[in-house]
Amino acid sequence: MASFPNIYNHRKVADTASKACEICYKPSTSVLVTPENKDFFYVCPAHLKDKGFCSPIIDEAALAAKEKKEIDAEIERLNKEFKEKQRKKKDKEKEKEKDKDKDKKEDDKKDDKKPEDKKSEEVTAPALDEEPRVFALKKTFYQQRIDKKRNAEIAKRNRERLQNPNLFPQVPKGLP
Repeated sequence: MASFPNIYNHRKVADTASKACEICYKPSTSVLVTPENKDFFYVCPAHLKDKGFCSPIIDEAALAAKEKKEIDAEIERLNKEFKEKQRKKKDKEKEKEKDKDKDKKEDDKKDDKKPEDKKSEEVTAPALDEEPRVFALKKTFYQQRIDKKRNAEIAKRNRERLQNPNLFPQVPKGLP
């Protein structure tokens, strides 16, 4: 039997599909699954934070890409705000020039129009899961998973052997 790697992805299932946690037997909707789906088991989210059970695997490249994306979003937001302020400033200057021209032409009439105040919309990034999604089990728990899988395979092989009629010896047909 080829063992599976000690890499488990954390997945959530529906509340109706919850099953007992492998450790404390309480109903749980969190599942740890190997990438090839060779092994999976239900576990409480509290156990995922336990340093004695598993440790998160942090993908440095994904973390760097996430930080770069956040920085780019912040730069874009600041650029929009700056352009908006510049546009407002130009609008005010144009408004003042128009007012001066109108004052010269019409002393009796005053135009009380104000430039529209458009507030820049802040772009907020959606709240991402800050919890890690990939874990490595500690040595003892990983070995338990391998042993459990191996025992299940052996039991399956034994059941198949017992179903085979050639396993048991034949009754002798000749005289002794």
